[in-house]
Amino acid sequence: MAAAPRARVAATVQFWWRVAIVVVCVLGLVSGNHRLIFFTTQSNVIVFAYFAGALYWMLRRGTTDAPAPRLRGAVTAWILTTALVSHVLLNYGASPLPGLVVSDPAEALANRSLFILHYVVPGMVLVDWLAFGPRRMVRWRDGLLWLVYPLVYGIITLARAVAFPTIADRFPYPFLNIDYLGIGGALLGLLQVVAAIAVVAAIVIGLDRAVAALADRRHERRRTPR
Repeated sequence: MAAAPRARVAATVQFWWRVAIVVVCVLGLVSGNHRLIFFTTQSNVIVFAYFAGALYWMLRRGTTDAPAPRLRGAVTAWILTTALVSHVLLNYGASPLPGLVVSDPAEALANRSLFILHYVVPGMVLVDWLAFGPRRMVRWRDGLLWLVYPLVYGIITLARAVAFPTIADRFPYPFLNIDYLGIGGALLGLLQVVAAIAVVAAIVIGLDRAVAALADRRHERRRTPR
């Protein structure tokens, strides 16, 4: 690819916003003790991998459009699920901001790392989804495919807890605690979370359609003579 098109892509807002996502994601992952068993860690690693790949794609193809729009939608839904589960199920809706300024430096660093992964990265990915194209590439039924990974994650986590009862972080999330809920209760909790993710997926797709429709109306108004 010629240097000029590559330079044009590297000068765009889309490119540098996605660079910022990658940098912030890395900052959140390396500034805390985040084990891979947690959905938070996995979803942020996926965000890092997707957007790092997107930057290469953009430079390689000379385009500001992100690659694999359906995968991009899935990544957006999964990282928003991370924010939702953290804020609603783990923090019970409490503000995370006081934890950022606690007196213990180690605790403050851990809280800031989690804040980045639970709030900042999801927010930046959502902005990317709303602000940049391509549009209307994701179908409603694609949202059902996005549920496979969270469902498999939950099943593997439950199987791990049964097979290794003394393993560290046996129950990464309280709704998977089979000792307290029983296997039936844990499966019900998992299905409830997957149902919530289905709603998130529908919202993600709906936002894409809404932003596209708004852009169409603006374009039509510009073309209509006054």
